[in-house]
Amino acid sequence: MTSDWPDGFMWGTGASATQVEGAPPGSDWYAWEEAGRVPRSGDGNGFATRCAEDFALYAAHGLTHHRLSLEWTRLEPQPGRHDHAEVERYRSMLQAGRDAGLSVWACLHHFVLPGWFADDLHGFRDDKQGRLVWSRHVDWVAETFGDLVAGWKPINEPTFYALGSHLLGVLPPGHKDRNEAADVLTTIHRAGADAARLLRTPATPVATVQALTPIFTVEDTVAATETADRLDELWWRSWADDEQLDAYDYLGFSYYSAIGVRGDGTLGRWPVNGTPGPQGYVPWAEGFAHVLERLAADHPGRRLLVCEAGIGTDDDERRKDYVEDVLGHVHDAITGGIDVAGLFWWTGVDNYEWHQGYDVRFGLFDRDRNPSPAADAAKAAALS
Repeated sequence: MTSDWPDGFMWGTGASATQVEGAPPGSDWYAWEEAGRVPRSGDGNGFATRCAEDFALYAAHGLTHHRLSLEWTRLEPQPGRHDHAEVERYRSMLQAGRDAGLSVWACLHHFVLPGWFADDLHGFRDDKQGRLVWSRHVDWVAETFGDLVAGWKPINEPTFYALGSHLLGVLPPGHKDRNEAADVLTTIHRAGADAARLLRTPATPVATVQALTPIFTVEDTVAATETADRLDELWWRSWADDEQLDAYDYLGFSYYSAIGVRGDGTLGRWPVNGTPGPQGYVPWAEGFAHVLERLAADHPGRRLLVCEAGIGTDDDERRKDYVEDVLGHVHDAITGGIDVAGLFWWTGVDNYEWHQGYDVRFGLFDRDRNPSPAADAAKAAALS
């Protein structure tokens, strides 16, 4: 394991409120749980009552940065009416992170929205109204929590959210409408930049969390090339507006798998003969090298941040191997001159994995807070 990481390199973990605290009543995801469309999230992994313990655990492993999300529905269960008990609870949570020596980053939208915003106001389908209400919320959050937040990652995986919610139908509201998806995609990227401008201060950096996936053609055919180009537009170019990116300090991203495009234009796994995980895709650590190299080439001069790196598996040895492979690829990128500011593991403690409930494990630690061999590998790098 290499020990020469840059001074100030950020080692961290990431999680979302719904996944560690459970879906809040009144949210669009909770409505899906009530309708039986997804498993119950319950109380998540207990983070709401064990956050101080978890922060201490991360700090002891050298993981001194953590991204959580401030759940909009809990903070503003009805439009314009804030829950002061929830405000104090989240402030106490942020303070607990600071007391443990962590720099806590906050996300404001991680797939889940208040029902009154998503349903009554049409969410991010309405560019003018949606961005106005969103910006008011962001401004209020900055005023309410800014003194305790070390950094911001305003919107998690905006491209995946737009496609998942309005084209693929796998996130609320579950629509499958190309025009709606295109509208939401445009609006949510603008909303992220709006938030970055409101949140950013000299002492509080802001990062994107773009979901990125390398795209390869399995066969050299016209159909494969056309499909690959359409996918490339969505995953790599829809957000790459320099005016919007200038609002951020870091070009941050998540990466989990690559996509292979078959000769007939349909999608498949990559590598073609790779071993898929429980969610159907092939966890392929080498993809980090492809992502980092492309970002550095397409966006020279921008600092990069790995916001999510992880593998869903019950095989702890496979998890350890994956973590070590990721470390190797990120280190090689840095050695090659690519400016990578940090690496956040997904996730710290096993949590609720959306449609898979608690059946897919991403944590460095299990729900009883026992470390896996991968936690030891992450610790060795962070404390080297």
